Amino acid sequence: MTEQRFTGTSSYIATDDLRMAVNAAVTLARPILIKGEPGTGKTQLAIEVANSLGKPLFEWHIKSTTKAQQGLYEYDAVARLRDSQLGDDRVKDISNYILRGKVWQAFASPQQPVLLIDEVDKADIEFPNDLLRELDRMEFYVYETRELIKAQHRPIIIITSNNEKELPDAFLRRCFFHYIKFPDQETMARIVEVHFPNLKKTLLREALNSFYKVRDMAGLKKKPSTSELLDWIKLLLAEDIPPEALHADNNRSAIPPLYGALLKNEQDVHLFERLVFLDRKAGRS
Repeated sequence: MTEQRFTGTSSYIATDDLRMAVNAAVTLARPILIKGEPGTGKTQLAIEVANSLGKPLFEWHIKSTTKAQQGLYEYDAVARLRDSQLGDDRVKDISNYILRGKVWQAFASPQQPVLLIDEVDKADIEFPNDLLRELDRMEFYVYETRELIKAQHRPIIIITSNNEKELPDAFLRRCFFHYIKFPDQETMARIVEVHFPNLKKTLLREALNSFYKVRDMAGLKKKPSTSELLDWIKLLLAEDIPPEALHADNNRSAIPPLYGALLKNEQDVHLFERLVFLDRKAGRS
């Protein structure tokens, strides 16, 4: 049987190096660790890989309080105590109080699934190491029911990180790594065209020029992302903003309309307005 390969989808523009990285991780049967700026499509990648290959998807979104054990299972002792006080017969079978986590659900899938472990760096520093054995051996033990749970199929594991903290070396050794670079203007144009297929070329060109000028400003605390660009273009269309309203001979001689969709904190707004003011002042002198 020929191995399925990820080639991207009609709704997700995947670069050649990203497609190669995903397929390499599948060939090696290793998790792929995806890093990149927020808004570069790390989480969406898992969804698109599952859609492209026709596989079920299990999403485990990590929070600062998430423990590795929760991905395997949790024993709800409180519910069992409550049921025992009410005389419920379910208490005789402890398995009624074992809650399957996303890893268990993926292991139990009758078809090879895609398992997303999203924003792994949000959790405690020991979180990745606590999953090493289970992800290596594709099995874990449930002590309450004395069961050994083995994966029916090795999942395609996609792990994302926003680089909020360093990940342990032992964890990194077991992963195939890929960094999603922020799209260049040509790639971004293809991404925008997927979402707005009827967008006029002149508006697309001027919107991208303005967007990258904002991103290239030195000192920005948070650079606008792809999702913010798409929101901005949606607003430009809704307000019927003409392309010439975005055009400026000087790189920073005018503030783009509805720029609040691109800049998301007061520090960056003030910096942007100050640079525009200084450019205008310099232009008059």
